[in-house]
Amino acid sequence: MGSTTTGTAGSTARTTDHEPEHLDVVVVGAGLSGVGAAATLLRRHPDLDLAVLESRDVIGGTWDLFRYPGVRSDSDMYTLGYAARPWAGEKALADGDDIRTYVQETAAETGVAQRVRYRQRVVSASWRSEDSRWVLTVLHRTPGEGGAGAEWREGEDGATSTITCSFLLACTGYYRYDEGHRPEIPGLEDFAGDVVHPQHWPADLDVEGRRVVVVGSGATAVTLVPALARRGAQVTMLQRSPTYVAAVPSRDRLAVRLRGRVPEPVAQKAVRAKHIAGSMLLYQYARRRPAAMRALLERSAAEKLPEGYDVATHFRPRYEPWDQRLCAAPGGDLFRAISSGAAEVVTDAIERVDAEGVRLASGGRVDADVLVTATGLSVLVLGGMRLDVDGRPVEPGGRLAWKGMMLEGLPNLAYTIGYVNSSWTLRADLVAGAVADLLGTMRRRGAGAVVAQAPAGTEGSRPVIDLAAGYVRRGLAQLPRQSERAPWRVHQNYLLDLVSLRLDRRGRDLRFLPAGARPDGSPAAGAPPEVVPAA
Repeated sequence: MGSTTTGTAGSTARTTDHEPEHLDVVVVGAGLSGVGAAATLLRRHPDLDLAVLESRDVIGGTWDLFRYPGVRSDSDMYTLGYAARPWAGEKALADGDDIRTYVQETAAETGVAQRVRYRQRVVSASWRSEDSRWVLTVLHRTPGEGGAGAEWREGEDGATSTITCSFLLACTGYYRYDEGHRPEIPGLEDFAGDVVHPQHWPADLDVEGRRVVVVGSGATAVTLVPALARRGAQVTMLQRSPTYVAAVPSRDRLAVRLRGRVPEPVAQKAVRAKHIAGSMLLYQYARRRPAAMRALLERSAAEKLPEGYDVATHFRPRYEPWDQRLCAAPGGDLFRAISSGAAEVVTDAIERVDAEGVRLASGGRVDADVLVTATGLSVLVLGGMRLDVDGRPVEPGGRLAWKGMMLEGLPNLAYTIGYVNSSWTLRADLVAGAVADLLGTMRRRGAGAVVAQAPAGTEGSRPVIDLAAGYVRRGLAQLPRQSERAPWRVHQNYLLDLVSLRLDRRGRDLRFLPAGARPDGSPAAGAPPEVVPAA
């Protein structure tokens, strides 16, 4: 150590052999968001002393964690890919392996891969106003501990270290990596076959010729059913209630038509713009004319299923379109699997699991050799790290969110949560750019900290993830809140966010503070005497 590092405000911090390592920026998470954010920050501020802390063994995040059959994107890759490095693959909805490779290649090409520190999980972050920096407690795991791809477990022991940073950017997603949602299923322990959760899919599981029951009806189940059927399984999707499923093209016709006819950058921008506009129009149409959208989805499903199929029972949810995320079936693969007889849908409640399968509330049963519990995610905000400001604990749940990227009262901390009604990366790219803007503004102003403060009377009426999905309802207490007024409202609209996060740089309701100031602007104990509250 013993080196000099430059902070976000352009100040100089001296480290010694007895002090923790200090960095300008720490990005937590080396998945799709973290790699994109780090690449943006390094491109805009090449002199940043930046590190990416990744709890797993590899780059890739979600796209390395999930290895179940058929895992793929449910957003088009022309918008799920980075704006600065457009997706060049042929598939509009890409396989998980291809997405993981894309993220890893992006990290290598942008220099982010050299900044990633593996098997390091941030368990706590403490803001110290007198130094205007975060003190991070980092838990380490030795290489290969727990086997390839092993996940962190609650309470797991390990070596810890301390580092500090001037700015903390959490790109940890919104769910627990080590544990999916596991509802109590009566009798599950009595089942004689294999019980599998998609979040921890065994690489050696052979399903050919076996009866597989997939419990669930969300995006994971809709992906798994046709993939398992292609592997020779006889598959039943057992759902308590239906989900809206839309057949979408596997390849984009415009991309195919433009390839080789116009310069590639022009084609990429045209296809990306088409998908941005298309997803926004589809969402607005669904919210404004839910009955028409529901009829359209049912009619499309009926056209792809055998004549007389009970679409109303199996594909008519109780909620309106886009109260929960729409499930995509590329090329209508789910409907084709059903039509071929390789798969079926059963809509019923589970009474109990026995040794040979599932007894249903209606009195029927479904026999099984394998049970797949595609029962959803467990919400985890900011990777579960404990937060405090000058020794006072902070719970993200209930805190107001400034532009959906900073929490009220937490200096120099931002986070990334993408869209629920469109591609995750569209918003992640905008947040990364907004953080780069903040760092630049802090340097120009000589500020040591930036903090969001809501005016009196601003109330958070809704969670930042405003869906009726089960995982959101289960995690409401953890989720930050949003108001009805800007900049404390989270737009699920790319064009509005483009204005709010990229074009509107006024920083309304932000306070830029001098080094050594508390979040309220008063001097911290032990701060240099020349520090005064920010105007």
